[in-house]
Amino acid sequence: MPRLPAHAETTIHQFLRAHALGDDAEGLVVGLSGGIDSALTARLARDALGPGKVLGVLLPGAGFPPALATETEEYARALGIGFRAVPIDRVESAFRALLPEVTDRVTVGNLAPRIRMTILYAIAREEHRRVAGTGNKSELLLGYFTKYGDGGVDLLPIGDLYKTEVRTLAERLELPAAIRTRPPSAGLWEGQTDEEELGLPYSEIDQILHGLEQLRSEAEIAEITGIPLPHVEGLARRVAATRHKRRMPPVAKIGFRTVGLDWRE
Repeated sequence: MPRLPAHAETTIHQFLRAHALGDDAEGLVVGLSGGIDSALTARLARDALGPGKVLGVLLPGAGFPPALATETEEYARALGIGFRAVPIDRVESAFRALLPEVTDRVTVGNLAPRIRMTILYAIAREEHRRVAGTGNKSELLLGYFTKYGDGGVDLLPIGDLYKTEVRTLAERLELPAAIRTRPPSAGLWEGQTDEEELGLPYSEIDQILHGLEQLRSEAEIAEITGIPLPHVEGLARRVAATRHKRRMPPVAKIGFRTVGLDWRE
């Protein structure tokens, strides 16, 4: 099982100060969802930059629970950061009206993250801020995010923390228990949860991913963790199949130096 390094919080604070300020950037916009990842990201940003440099934005769809919206606003107020709520249900409805033939649950569910990111970038540009992503390492490795939705951000402060490490840091920082114990959900449809969709609890997912990070074979991971080999192999296949979501689009090489190949920033 991965263990949260002692320096994680300090390193993230330094990272945020380096990437959220300067070059015409005057702070961050963080999309708040009521979940542990966005709550932790907002807290770390507040601690690193100060409350005036962080704006939390809630972008609820039609089925978003009113009680959770109230709780999320109260959390932002308790942090002392700015807060805005921008309902997206009318935009979602407009998209669905444009494409009535699209009925696949995942395809429809991916509309919301892309709408949200469009709005976050509009706000960020107007306020000279950068968009902080809230994805963690487990989600990034599994491709468990919407391409050009919640995956389209300027920086990922907790992107090198596994989900289990996110929980550990959230507990260390004493985030509200309601946030820490809420079942993780991408909110793509009503009742959806991460672990049900992924087919394994994060306690097992992170053991497998950590083993892959350490360059262990799938058989070795299964032997060490006691997790059935088919589960390990299935997760490894998912990591490989979602590589395209972690890379910039491939470019056909024609010139002397090509962006993303041999012309790197």
